[in-house]
Amino acid sequence: MSRKRWRTVKEIRIADVARLAGVSTATVSRVLANPDMVRSKTHDLVMDAVRRSGYTPNSVARNLRTRRTMTVLVVVPNLANPVFAQILRGIDDELTQSGYGLVIGNLDNCTEREARYVDLVRSRQVDGILLMTGRLPGDGTRHMGEAGLPIVAMCAAIPDGRIPNVVVQDREASRAAVHHLASLGHKRLGYISGPLGNVIEGERFAGFLEGLADAGLGQQDFVRWEGRFIFAAGVSAAENFLRLKNRPTGIFATCDESAIGFLKTVRANGVRVPEDVSIVGFDGIEFADYTEPTLTTFRQPLHELGRAGGHVLLNMMRGEMRPEDWNVRLPLTLLARDTTGPVSAGVRRRRMSEA
Repeated sequence: MSRKRWRTVKEIRIADVARLAGVSTATVSRVLANPDMVRSKTHDLVMDAVRRSGYTPNSVARNLRTRRTMTVLVVVPNLANPVFAQILRGIDDELTQSGYGLVIGNLDNCTEREARYVDLVRSRQVDGILLMTGRLPGDGTRHMGEAGLPIVAMCAAIPDGRIPNVVVQDREASRAAVHHLASLGHKRLGYISGPLGNVIEGERFAGFLEGLADAGLGQQDFVRWEGRFIFAAGVSAAENFLRLKNRPTGIFATCDESAIGFLKTVRANGVRVPEDVSIVGFDGIEFADYTEPTLTTFRQPLHELGRAGGHVLLNMMRGEMRPEDWNVRLPLTLLARDTTGPVSAGVRRRRMSEA
């Protein structure tokens, strides 16, 4: 048997990788510690040698030297929401390119869970934080901002000049939703809200009111149903809608789940969509592609949003940017589908007789 064989995986050293790749040990260390700081050709050469040799970096020792954990905490209000799941995929795709892993803090809409993640941050078990909560989580006496780690707010803005906000154009899209319904002749609208006090809900309702003003409509021209970003909110709104004598002909739901709940309930009670009522959702989740009829909605660039948030946080952790220079607002896309249409002649005649 040849004596010139590679040691076992446990015995492989960084010098062996350098020799196989034909580079210095410093170059190998640089590739493993900061892969985005070296040329792609060098990176590929070293990583090929790592795979061929079976070398396993001692991440514990490396992190002790650099005082980095190579881990980011992502705090999510409710992981069951498909919107957050798609954003997380974008974050993961962006961070893994630089060797970072994720710790997902699922609050499950329960503030009591916040304390464990505050302790995680204060004990420096992560290098940075991505928040989708619209506020700084705390335990009653402390909050995450006190730890001094880089923080980026995603989805819901946090009004703090030290925290970059990576969000979508909620207000503009809601305004456009009213324009879309008004352009089809709808002059009495219904609004299915998100949770009261929620930052995203505040932006979407503000845009809805702006759209009403643009269309020459006022407070008397819409009905608001309080809800949350869940299917049940749409079901509840639909039950109230069915009891009305003067029903709205156009509905704007602040999330696709409530729009789908509304759609299913009214159709089960003999209301035709879009002949009797048009419905617009918000988010562009995959479920909206399979409703009958297909749901008109505003699609969020969820994967791109996740990547953008991860990119901003990486730059913060490297000290390469100022937070005030990195606020991002991504546009949404209107998907005009089968749940919206012109006000029917029968509905117009009924409105005229009621007037």
